[in-house]
Amino acid sequence: MRNFDNLPILNKSTLFELLSSRFDAEDKKLSQIPDPALLYDASKAAKKIADAIRDKKRITVVGDYDVDGISATAIMVDFFRQIPYPLDTIIPNRFSDGYGVSPNILNRVDTDLIITVDNGISAIEAAEICKQRGIELIITDHHTPPEILPDAYAIVNPKLSECCYPFEEICGAQVAWLLLGLLKKELNLSIDMRSFLDILCIAIIADIMPLKDINRTLVKEGLKVLMNSKRPSSIIMKDFLNKNPITSEDIAFQIAPRINSAGRLEDASIALEFLTANSTNQAYKQFERLNSLNEQRRESEAQTTKEAIEMVESLPDIPQIIVVAHEDWHEGVVGIVASRLVERFERPSIVLSIKDGMAKGSARSLGDVNIFELIKENSSHLSKFGGHKMAAGLLLEEIKIDNFRDAINKTAQNIEPNDFLPKESVLGILDIEDIDLELLALLESFEPFGEANSRPKFLLKDAQIVDIKLMGSDKSHSKVTLKKSQNTIKTVELVAFRTVLEMPKDKKISCNYTISKNEFNSKVSVQLLLNKIY
Repeated sequence: MRNFDNLPILNKSTLFELLSSRFDAEDKKLSQIPDPALLYDASKAAKKIADAIRDKKRITVVGDYDVDGISATAIMVDFFRQIPYPLDTIIPNRFSDGYGVSPNILNRVDTDLIITVDNGISAIEAAEICKQRGIELIITDHHTPPEILPDAYAIVNPKLSECCYPFEEICGAQVAWLLLGLLKKELNLSIDMRSFLDILCIAIIADIMPLKDINRTLVKEGLKVLMNSKRPSSIIMKDFLNKNPITSEDIAFQIAPRINSAGRLEDASIALEFLTANSTNQAYKQFERLNSLNEQRRESEAQTTKEAIEMVESLPDIPQIIVVAHEDWHEGVVGIVASRLVERFERPSIVLSIKDGMAKGSARSLGDVNIFELIKENSSHLSKFGGHKMAAGLLLEEIKIDNFRDAINKTAQNIEPNDFLPKESVLGILDIEDIDLELLALLESFEPFGEANSRPKFLLKDAQIVDIKLMGSDKSHSKVTLKKSQNTIKTVELVAFRTVLEMPKDKKISCNYTISKNEFNSKVSVQLLLNKIY
């Protein structure tokens, strides 16, 4: 068990102060979101799109197959429908097209103007082909720019060194939405930009953007819009979640994986058709397909995770950077499996799927280790790579895997050991007597929780177990009744999902947990959710 001697003993007042200190200032209002014109090239891009519309030119949006890219494309589709103006969309297929606007994609496109969303910052070859064919190219992206940029008409990316937008940690869908705000002005339209927030907030949460500053505002407002939206897909999501209010974690754990599953296992167009459906009937059909794909994804992910863990555990020593590869692994789940390895071994992890002599995969990091920079320093071994500090994608020849593994681990020796420490966010110890509905209301006032505003974890030390019951049709979940000590009366319930717990000999438990609302038969109670046993 880690040393938790330094953890503070918390009450409601000290907890409020601790959570308040996460934010520099009061939440921004929507009206305080910085002017999109501060995004480098955004005004130039908006004028070009407006001219293309006036001149009745053909416009094509090229998206990406993750939630952010699909959401960005869906927002574009909805906006152009409201003009109304015809818009072609292409979301690359992960398996046959690869990532982003590529020469492969351009072979299928007959257009005058291409707008990329959530991709394109590394598309040097595609930009050249566009130039040769007389296609104007506008790139909107948020990934880390390479040293050499594509030769495009405009590049809108908050991470460009020339860009002075005051908050750069925004996702691809936000960049697209901000650009459309400028296009609305250019064309003098009366479209309500708030109407897209139900989709936008899903992208921000799913792409693990820090829930601070404007991101916090957009997610808060977006979840409200989602609750009242007449958009068919939002109605289906609301019915599926069947709760009020909907939280950022509902989106992260229930909605985002389903939208993601289309691109991971089959084709992201299924998810795009869901988000842009014109009727609830059509949205429901697509959502059923997403549910089915998500089930397949979970099965594939569980099997791959099991095999990857066994592979790591068979090593004589666990390296600082885990790199595992296998031929039978589905490339659509390697990113999730990399995250599972990070959780299990507390090391940055790279998981590769091998096919036809090429290894394609995903990297995930932890602590303060910048996995993108590590990969970039060893890019001589790679055919292709891209991403950001905590997550990246890469492609290399199978015969180069061993050399790459050795090289990246050699580079990692220069990193401070403390950078590898996971950011364990156990805030402190709460007295069981303090765990009540008032505490729940206090925590809810700091929603939405997510990246850079994690749901608080608390420590239980040697709590007395009164009873353990197994729940669920397959008895795979545990409900534990606890009290502070043998002599106290008040009890609380601790729920451990996908965990079968047995009564320990000393009838005590030490763990960290989060606090959640349990609603059953119109009765609200507080329940603790097990995170980790010590």
